[in-house]
This record gives sequence, structure tokens and C-alpha cells, in this order.
Amino acid sequence: MFGRLKEDIRTIFERDPAAKSYLEVILCYPGLHAVICHRIAHGLYRRRWYVAARLISQISRFFTGIEIHPGAAIGRRFFIDHGSGIVIGETTEIGDDVTLYQGVTLGGTGKDKGKRHPTIGNNVTIGSGAKILGPISIGHNAKIGAGAVVVRCIPPNSTAVGVPAHVVGREGIDETYVDLNHTDIPDPLEDEIRELEKRIRELERKLFSID
Repeated sequence: MFGRLKEDIRTIFERDPAAKSYLEVILCYPGLHAVICHRIAHGLYRRRWYVAARLISQISRFFTGIEIHPGAAIGRRFFIDHGSGIVIGETTEIGDDVTLYQGVTLGGTGKDKGKRHPTIGNNVTIGSGAKILGPISIGHNAKIGAGAVVVRCIPPNSTAVGVPAHVVGREGIDETYVDLNHTDIPDPLEDEIRELEKRIRELERKLFSID
């Protein structure tokens, strides 16, 4: 447990330039508090102590603003930046080295039993306010832009943006691939509109040249 705690603290220093000291991280980072409480709640949940597990998760939600169902399976070096408004559903599976920003929802789409929440691969970054809905998978090393609504599987090494989300690049496959720098993420709808405008101007030029 203490080994995992040290690993989580190191992860915060690696991914958050605002972290100044170990004391600050331990006392003032709600993402770290939520992860610690989830590990305890998840252990109880696996032992079928459901009420105790949910009670711990609800106390954690009250103090951190982060709701993680105790049934969710979360890997190592999980980092929540700020964290307010994050919701993670019961059957969610999260790999190692995943980063979530505030307002992310890993939720379901109905009342079906069984697997109904997303599976997130390793080294995935999900931007502020993104919604990942249903029993879909997000591949390893994928990036989800802020505000995206993802309802279909996203392949590995991809960047997805928009509502609904579209893949706008794949590392090693499409040279338009960008990291999760939101000032550089392309807008596929804007690109389509620009292409249509270009074609309309070309058609007008040809039409006027005939006249």
C-alpha cells in the first residue's frame, strides 16, 4: 500500500508542474485522496462488502467531488488532475498510466446488466469534460480531446475530438497526428467546411469562365 502511495505521488510530480512539495500533494490533491479511498473501497467490494465499499466511495465523493464506483478496476499510476465532477462507473476498466482531467465521465448508456462502461487502455489521456459512454474500448496511447463525446471504440495511438468524437489522426499512420495540445487539435467539421468552400469557389470560377 505504501509502495503504491509513493508511486502515485511520483506520478503527480511527473505530470503536474504545479506540485511543489510532498506535503502539498498529500494534503491538497483530491485526485490522490480519491484514488486512495477507491483502493480501499475496491478491496471491500471484491470481498462482497458492498455497503461498506459504497459508503467509503460516497464519503470520498463528498470530500473530493470525484465519484468512483468501488467496482471499477483501476491500474497503476492513475492521475486525476483537479478532478471536480469526474464520474467513473461500476464496470469501468482503466489501464496503467492513465490521466483524467476535470469533468470526465466514464459512464454507461442504459440499464443493461453486465459490462456497460468503458475499457480504457494504457497511457491514455482524456481531456476536460469528455464523456466516454458505453462498453466501448479506448486503445493504448489514445488521446481524447476536451468536451468530446465518445460512443464508439477508439483505436490505439489515436487522437479523437468532437461530438460525437471522430479520430483526427493516428501516430505512425497519419502525419496529422498531434498530442493532446488543445491549441493544435484539428477540427474535422471545420476541415470539411473549408474543403466544401474550396470546391464551391472552384465551381463558381469554372461557371463564370464559361459565361
